[in-house]
Amino acid sequence: MRYIAAYLLLQTGGNASPSAKDIKKLLDVVGIETDDERLSKLLSELEGKDIGELIAEGSGKLASVPSGGAGAAAAPSGGAAAGGAAAPEKEEEKVEEKEESDDDMGFGLFD
Repeated sequence: MRYIAAYLLLQTGGNASPSAKDIKKLLDVVGIETDDERLSKLLSELEGKDIGELIAEGSGKLASVPSGGAGAAAAPSGGAAAGGAAAPEKEEEKVEEKEESDDDMGFGLFD
């Protein structure tokens, strides 16, 4: 991920086709070591391709992947149709209260 992020950052900065040297230089500035093999593989995969088209293609593929959030959204709507929507809401509130009380855990962020 770090290599593609650096590649995209360099492109956003105006470098239409970042080289391995450009990416290494950027990553060195922030103290990240580079793996030449992985970097060269990424650049060979991206060679001659439009990054915008690759992102659009990948977004289309991700849209078909189930994310697990749809099941939770479907449950309350089914309960509302059956007339039992009030009970699931109370359960959700209890769950949220438990999560909030666990957040402290006896220490603060800046202790």
